[in-house]
Amino acid sequence: MKQNSTENKARMVYFSHGGGPLPILGDLSHRAMVDFMRQLPARLEKPDAILVISAHWEESAATLLGAHTPPMLYDYYGFPDEAYDITYPAPGSPALAERIAKLLHQDKIPARIDAERGFDHGLFIPLKLMYPLADIPSLQLSLVRGLNPAAHIALGHALSELTRENILVIGSGFSFHNMGAFSWEGIDRPDPANDAFQNWLIETCAGPMPQSGREQRLTQWEKAPSARYCHPREEHLLPLHVCLGMADKPAEVIFDDHILGKRAVAFLW
Repeated sequence: MKQNSTENKARMVYFSHGGGPLPILGDLSHRAMVDFMRQLPARLEKPDAILVISAHWEESAATLLGAHTPPMLYDYYGFPDEAYDITYPAPGSPALAERIAKLLHQDKIPARIDAERGFDHGLFIPLKLMYPLADIPSLQLSLVRGLNPAAHIALGHALSELTRENILVIGSGFSFHNMGAFSWEGIDRPDPANDAFQNWLIETCAGPMPQSGREQRLTQWEKAPSARYCHPREEHLLPLHVCLGMADKPAEVIFDDHILGKRAVAFLW
């Protein structure tokens, strides 16, 4: 159920988590992103818990990571050995997972808990940069197969009660995710189609319009300029829908730069 409150403590952020382990491995095309993530915690109160909606987890129903000590899930392939030595030993939060599942059930959204799955790189790459001490209880929420945009906004509505608490909610995706169009050598080339979609996202999330207008635009995101060029498949966009569904105000644009040669943006509520 959508909550409206002027006393929100939680922060919601949607950002691009980069290409696999490359941000941690020192890839130069991720330098702006790495600097941004390392500096971001200075803008935030240290959260009591972190909830990550990762583009790299899809289930038939909304699923929460419920392990006490989540293992690492190296869900990338073909990188140097050091990419598989990365650790992020943050504790899980089974109690918060149970609470969130109840919130979803209250809104008649099917939900379950997976007590065995580990942290995927949609969580451990950005959090290793943001909170390297790994001392904040962290958990993940999956996307729902079918990738229905309205359903993911509804997930955000159901989670809006959490905005009263000191929880950091991260939509971990990528505002541009066309694997064939990335510049893996890191060269920034003009790309008007990419610019058009990023500008549309900024207008939608941060521009002057009612919340209902934002939600309608994101529900119909495929009508945006160059939408399917920027997202041939939408799993890296939909974490944004969850974050925006929780919010009741315009976002602040907190990153607008290039990653892997393509412009990407990030938003904070």
